Amino acid sequence: MSKKNLVIVESPAKAKTIEKYLGNDFLVKSSYGHIRDLDKGDNAIDLNNNYQPKYVIPSDKQKLVSELKKLTKEAETIWLASDDDREGEAISWHLSEVLDLKAKDTKRIVFNEITKPAIEHAIQNPRAIDTNLVNAQQARRVLDRLVGYELSPLLWKKVKPSLSAGRVQSVAVRLVVEKEREIRDFNITSDYRVTAIFSSANSTFKAVLNKRFEKESDALAFLEMSNNSSFKVKSIETKPVQRNPSPPFTTSTLQQEASRKFGTPVGTTMQLAQKLYEEGHITYMRTDSLNLSDIAIGAAKNTIINEFGNAYSQVRKYTTKTAGAQEAHEAIRPTNFNLQHAGETEREKKLYNLIWKRAIASQMASAKLEKTTIEIECNNHNYLFIAEGEVIKFDGFLKGYIESNDDDESEETEGLLPKLQKSDAVVSQEITAEEKYLRPPARYTEASLVKKLEELGIGRPSTYAPTISTIQKRGYVEIGKKEGIQRESKVFTLKNHKIISTVEKEKTGSDKGKLVPSDIGMLVTDFLSEHFKNIMDYGFTAAVEKEFDDIASGLQTWSKMIDKFYHPFHQLVAKTESSAERITGEREIGIDPKSGKKIVAKMGKFGAYVQIVEPDENKKSQFASLRAGQSIETIKIEEALELFKLPRTIGIFENSELIINIGRFGPYVLHNKKFYSLPKSLDPLIVNESEAIGVIEAKRSEDKNADKLPLQLGNWNAGSIEINKGRFGPYVKYQNKYFSLPKGTNLFEVTKEQAIEIINSKMVEEEKKIIKRISIGEQELVVQNGRYGPYFTFGGNNYKLGNIQPEALTREQAEEIINNTPTKASKKKRKKQK
Repeated sequence: MSKKNLVIVESPAKAKTIEKYLGNDFLVKSSYGHIRDLDKGDNAIDLNNNYQPKYVIPSDKQKLVSELKKLTKEAETIWLASDDDREGEAISWHLSEVLDLKAKDTKRIVFNEITKPAIEHAIQNPRAIDTNLVNAQQARRVLDRLVGYELSPLLWKKVKPSLSAGRVQSVAVRLVVEKEREIRDFNITSDYRVTAIFSSANSTFKAVLNKRFEKESDALAFLEMSNNSSFKVKSIETKPVQRNPSPPFTTSTLQQEASRKFGTPVGTTMQLAQKLYEEGHITYMRTDSLNLSDIAIGAAKNTIINEFGNAYSQVRKYTTKTAGAQEAHEAIRPTNFNLQHAGETEREKKLYNLIWKRAIASQMASAKLEKTTIEIECNNHNYLFIAEGEVIKFDGFLKGYIESNDDDESEETEGLLPKLQKSDAVVSQEITAEEKYLRPPARYTEASLVKKLEELGIGRPSTYAPTISTIQKRGYVEIGKKEGIQRESKVFTLKNHKIISTVEKEKTGSDKGKLVPSDIGMLVTDFLSEHFKNIMDYGFTAAVEKEFDDIASGLQTWSKMIDKFYHPFHQLVAKTESSAERITGEREIGIDPKSGKKIVAKMGKFGAYVQIVEPDENKKSQFASLRAGQSIETIKIEEALELFKLPRTIGIFENSELIINIGRFGPYVLHNKKFYSLPKSLDPLIVNESEAIGVIEAKRSEDKNADKLPLQLGNWNAGSIEINKGRFGPYVKYQNKYFSLPKGTNLFEVTKEQAIEIINSKMVEEEKKIIKRISIGEQELVVQNGRYGPYFTFGGNNYKLGNIQPEALTREQAEEIINNTPTKASKKKRKKQK
């Protein structure tokens, strides 16, 4: 049935929410993001025609385009309601172009929140598509394609095959690389921090000496000097302190705070925020504005007065200080301040509550505190002990919200100090000199990298999360997993006129959860920094962002901006291709004690390795691949020599040597010209003869009995257990689910109990990946996180979600995707028909 008004949005979840607020004359449909994109080939951009892009409609969007064309012909008015930013404007423009919409029948509407008043206001105030915003988005897309398509093949030739480069991503990697090298070059020293516990009347308090001692002997001498000393109050200063609330969230500050408070990756934070926005709970989540509307400020004020009282309300207006702030939205805030809890999943509820608290706190009164500083002097030296205490006189915004920070080494919270007067005597209960190590700069987390990018003016709210995701997917940056090592520090305590010596232990060097550059990330950064200084320059990259802003404001022509960048860039690529040497990151790490030849670490076609350099070109050098966790820049000679123990002959079996080595696909046993993969449980440097023979015999047994596969191990609960081997190795099959067995497992020795244990452990892991389940008839649809992003399974087939947020997927949306997506079976049938 045709409707007079057709509203097109980019998200099914958004469509569903909007539909509730419009009358029966409106039909709301989703474009599932962009309905066309740049051609994948080399001819996507016409370099001879003002860089005009060639757009194509993907095959999986053809059916949708046909449906939308049919609906536009039946409707009297088409309302384009994609997001109010450059990407959203481009989506509307593509829809207008592809659907051949007439200007008189087409209206562009925008809104900052999906609520009934906002939608009705948008309908009453339509506008035309803003071509300046479209051109800014197009300029970014074209420029990034040109940079990527010209730099990537160059990296293949000069660094390593299959690499790729991006304009903003390369600069983000550079930040991580420079931080890592700063940490590695950091000279860790220690000194002694002295603290004391003093008592006065019935209370005790802590104070810190205003001097640190570099040497242990000096710290001990100070403790000796302090023995039998007397202490008194030299001065007391009390002053009022005021703390002001933070502004409401922008995209970057929301990502940072969610990371600090919940450990949420920036990409996940944006998915959750997108869901909350599309459900109508929060305002648009891609913004760098700190502004709140007058209506929002009034609503927040009413909530504060009702919740906390008049004294806690203070109207505040914030101004955006971010360079090049592009969004004309408000800050991120609740659409209904009376609703303190919202969202479907626990993660959504936590994020919404965080947004609510921050927005409410931004309109609350300042906290009033009283800070007291007491100086304690000694009768036989000139150093002072300083005690600081803070008392909250009026909690103000602290009643509702306390912001976290990135400093995980902050001092303990200051507390209440006893009532003292100048010259009052105090007694030292104990004085402690503790060895403290100077800490290197902290590695970036995802959130702190976003903060740095924003400070430098690199990227915009819509690009932070994709940038962080891309540099990890490309293998340039990894999330650290190293636990760190134990380090000892000396502690000397003066108590009861005796100095007691103890040793404290602390963990140091952990990079867990932090961003760590890979060897290839460092090499690519070095190559690009040497040959493409502009591309890698922070100021230049920020200046390009400013030019995009100028295009969006109509101050610059997008094709001229591209032309100004592209010609010198293209010439530099050609020059670098002809003149630059291939970069391997070669580093001499020592001398082989056996041969006297030098050992180097470098990057090769298949990854990083160490090499005993053979000066005679006619002789073959000895190579060994680096193991997981080892790096070209940090591997030591002792570690390299361990690697050269491979290949190692560990015995004889059936008159042939057993040789252990590491190859392109991992460690293996070579026996009688056949290769047998070592399971992860066996270390190639220590595996023995009997273990290697066991691996070989297990593989032989498996091959010999291959015709007996699959093996049936019986029933368990509501299904049968089957053992088999497939394309990717051995597995257990249970209830149409496949559970991988470890490499080297003898299939014919797996017991039913072992299979059940594997099924249980894997099911627990798989359950963690599941986002939600939806019943469709008698079958269940499962939405889950996969290797390449979220997807859902149904009827034995996998389906991409497109632009739908996984938590937001509804049964209706799923059925639409299933109906519009060809299955493997239908593809095979179509192929046969052809």
